[in-house]
Parts: sequence; structure tokens; C-alpha cells
Amino acid sequence: MLFQPEQSYTKLSPLLASPCAPSPVAEPQWIAFNQALANQLEIPSAYHATEQGLQLYAGNQLPDWAQPHALAYAGHQFANFVPQLGDGRALLLTEVVNANQQRFDIQLKGAGRTPYSRGGDGRSAIGPVLREYLVSEAMHALNIPTTRALAAVATGEVVQRESAQPGAILTRVASSHLRVGTAQYVLGLKRYDLLKQFADYVIQRHYPSAAEAANPYLDLLNQVIDKQAQLIAKWMSVGFIHGVMNTDNMTLSGETIDYGPCAFMEAYNPAQKFSYIDRRGRYAYQNQPPIAMWNLARYAETLLPLLTETDNDTEQAIQVATAAIEGFESVYHGYYEQAMATKIGHGHKASEPVTQQLLERLLHLMQQQQVDFTLAFRYLGDTDSSRFIELFSQDTTSAKNWYQDWLASHNDSKLTVVKQAMNQVNPAVIPRNHRLEEVIQAAQNSGNLRPFNRFVQALQQPFEERQEFAEFMQPAKPSEQVTTTFCGT
Repeated sequence: MLFQPEQSYTKLSPLLASPCAPSPVAEPQWIAFNQALANQLEIPSAYHATEQGLQLYAGNQLPDWAQPHALAYAGHQFANFVPQLGDGRALLLTEVVNANQQRFDIQLKGAGRTPYSRGGDGRSAIGPVLREYLVSEAMHALNIPTTRALAAVATGEVVQRESAQPGAILTRVASSHLRVGTAQYVLGLKRYDLLKQFADYVIQRHYPSAAEAANPYLDLLNQVIDKQAQLIAKWMSVGFIHGVMNTDNMTLSGETIDYGPCAFMEAYNPAQKFSYIDRRGRYAYQNQPPIAMWNLARYAETLLPLLTETDNDTEQAIQVATAAIEGFESVYHGYYEQAMATKIGHGHKASEPVTQQLLERLLHLMQQQQVDFTLAFRYLGDTDSSRFIELFSQDTTSAKNWYQDWLASHNDSKLTVVKQAMNQVNPAVIPRNHRLEEVIQAAQNSGNLRPFNRFVQALQQPFEERQEFAEFMQPAKPSEQVTTTFCGT
């Protein structure tokens, strides 16, 4: 099938996106190219890991089909509303439609100033580019909806942050870059016709079944709620902490986006946070579900003018939207209970009291003894209990008692089959903070990309224990721990 670049979103209205050319860079060099993703997108081979591809992903030479735009959006940042944010260092090059009629955005991130840069340089240092490349591809391998990394190039230029750092550009792929903050921005334009046009576009692009519903916009809201409930449950089940869940960082498609200060929890702690700017823990691990619900309430507000047929039914619209938002909690808990039950081999009886009691006891033991979240569930799938029990060295008796109760709960099952299934959902390898930092430091300090390339390989098969990548399974030693992460802007 022929490569099909399109520009459906930027054609909706000039109010939603601003044409903007990337700023050329001095000496681009390849960092990485995602061949499998390029094949999925059916990008012409001329724009793969070639000189022509390098110039494209550096923003130096764009083909005719690339018509770069910076997208406008608003957002609540740490609960403070900013009516205009927008792509301050990102440019949407094009949309592509593959043979399966799937539509994707292709975006350059770090390609220079835009009309929304707000005084920034529009560039990215190499650290955030490597982090997003590694973590987004790791999330994809973990079967968690996410934006993806198509390419990363070094710019040959210096970016000034806390210190002078090498610059880089990431090419990001998403099913769209439409956010809760986008809908908030459209609402703020006070144009009912455009608000309806935007909502119809979201339906057409992501939720076509809603068009057939009795109330398409209520159905849209419910489907977005469902997608986000699934996503947050998946985050929680692998110990992922996004770190900056502003409304401009929540997609309407239900994909994870913007991997600034994100991190994976090691020692289990529900109050865990890493982001330097999250001083009060608003976006801590345990707060992610209620924050998602809060963000969705902001999205529901943008749909209020569309939820009823007359202007006099505002109160009814609020009631309908409120009921939908209040339903998030039970929908989320259903997905979360299922995900966590599956991690201990109880997916077929997720809501049963014995399952919930086992999970509560296990998490309590893990929190008490600061046991690694990932390894506890992974080692539970071993043929014997030795590695699992060793994690609970402060109180092995309690761990042994729990393990025996867990074994007893599977008395009607073939345990070998159960454990095999568990090892398909409990990863052995995650992008641990200290390993990410090692990769970034090697690239920043000496231009050494070997650690990055090796980590990419290790993260591609997260559910396999491979001896050559054994070190990536282990938590940080006390001297290696990274307790604070940064946005990188």
C-alpha cells in the first residue's frame, strides 16, 4: 500500500495549530532508528536509517508531505489553569494511515522555537530524548498504551540547561496528540461550532462507535473514561509513576504521553514520588487514579455544551456528566483488581475475597520490608520459593506463611501453567532509574551510546530472563539510587 501522509487535524481550523518550520541544526548524527515501527507505519525506505532520513528527523530537510505545525492546547498544571500552552518544542510533521487504516501522528520533539515556546529555546537535551525513547519503547513492550519513538538524532549543538548539554531531537509517534488540554483550549475559544467540530473529530478518529449512540458526546465521555481507567490500572500494576499528570499530559486516545520526570517504583511505597517539581506529592503513585478522575472531570466540563439539546439544560448536562465521572472509580477498580489478581495467578477470580486478601497481605509485607515491587511479583512465578522468600529477609516467616497460603489458594490448578501465565504479565526487566541515569551520563559525558543500545535490547523482551542482561533486573544499590527526576525542559 502506498504511503499516505495526511493533515486532517490541522485543517480543522487555523485556531488549533500554527504552521511553523523546524530550526535547522548544525551537525546531525544518528542516535537510534526504530526499524520495526517504521515498517508498521509504512514509511518509505528513503526515510529510514539513511542520510535523507537523518536530515528529515533533524528537521533540516523536509519532504513535501511534511507540513509542520505546532498544536495549541491549554492545561491545568498542578491544578492551576493556563489558557494557552501549546507545543513549545514540538512540531507535528504529518499524519499517516497504514494498510490497516490506522492513523498516526509523526512529531519532532526538540526541533526549535514555536509560537508557543513562551521564552524557551524549543530544544531538547540528549538526556530527555534518551529517557523518552527508552521508557516509551519499554512501555510498548510491556503492552501499555503509549506514544512511541521512531528516531533519535543528536544535533551537534549545545543546549543550555543547568549546565551545557548536547542537544538531540526525538521523533515521536502517537495515535494522536489530542489531549484533555486540547479540549480545554477549544472550550476557551467560546466557539460552539468549533467545540462541536472538535468533539466530532475525536469521535471520528478514536471512538467511531460513539457516532451511533443516542447521545454521542456522552458516549464519547464514557469511552474516554474507560480508556483512561484501563491505562492507569496498567500503570499501577507495573509500578509506573508518570510524575506530571497535568491535563495537557493526558491524551484523549488513552495513550501514555510525555515521559519527563517519570520513573518506575522499586521498593514498594504507595506514597512514592520522584519528580523534582512535585513538591507536595500531587502525582505520587497512589494519587494517580484520583488525579486521572480529576482530569477527566475537566474534560467533561468541555463537553457540557454538547451534552444536551438546548441551552437551558445546563443543570441536566452537569448531572449527566457528573454521573459519568463518578463512575470512573468503579470502572478503574475493576481493571486494577483484574490486573493485580492476574499478577498472582488469580485472574479468573479477581473479585473473590481470598484474592483481595492475598494481595492486601502481600503489598503490606512488601511495604513493611521495602521489597522491590517488580521482583516480588516476578519471583513469585519461579519454580520454587527461594528467590521470592529471600526478598523478605527482615521477616522470612511472614513471607513463608503468605507463600503457603498462596499455594493453597491454587489447589485446584496446575501450578506450572499458572506460573507460566504470571511470567507473561510480571516483567523481569523495567527501565530502572539508575540504569537510565547511567545511559544518559555515558551519552552526555563522552558520546558513548553503547549503554543506550544495550538497554534498548534488554527492554525489548521484558518478560524474558536473559543471562546476558541479568544486571538490568536488579534494583539500585544504596549508592546508585536516583531519588529525584526532572522534566528536562
